[in-house]
Amino acid sequence: MREAPGFILWLTGMSGAGKSTLSRALCAQLEPMRAVELLDGDEVRTWLSRGLGFSREDRDENVRRIGKVAMLLARHGVGVIVAAISPYRSSRDEVRQMAAAKGIPFVEVYIQASLDALIARDVKGLYKKALAGEILHFTGVSDPYEAPETPEAIVRSDAEPVEVGLARVLDVLRASGLVASVAAA
Repeated sequence: MREAPGFILWLTGMSGAGKSTLSRALCAQLEPMRAVELLDGDEVRTWLSRGLGFSREDRDENVRRIGKVAMLLARHGVGVIVAAISPYRSSRDEVRQMAAAKGIPFVEVYIQASLDALIARDVKGLYKKALAGEILHFTGVSDPYEAPETPEAIVRSDAEPVEVGLARVLDVLRASGLVASVAAA
């Protein structure tokens, strides 16, 4: 017997925007109430999409693979949280359309931060290397990032604490009927 419908909660944003941080906070809030699974972009690249590069075609294929796994889980009542850069709007929209065709709710959250903030918090130095031309095809520097046009929620990770973004996303899930009740963040 299923207590809650499965869904896909897709967090998109540039590298370092806070997708993983917010997704872990969401899991902590939702796991006591329902089945939840996190598909983190870095882990997916290691295990599911190993061998894919960073061309547009490979990035689109990575998003399709994540979307397929998310749909398989969601159709069995799991709340799937995806935290992946997924830079191209068309591939995110493709996953949304595939989910809709299967009756699976898809909620898109844009984790937004200015490039200056991303550079300032970049502990790995990836933006510095990308700006120096040492890393090719780096999203937001030498490759595009296409922000969602109509996400269900926007979280400004450079201007608000994680708890504010967390509360906003939980409110969207509650309003959509995807979670019955949510403990205070």
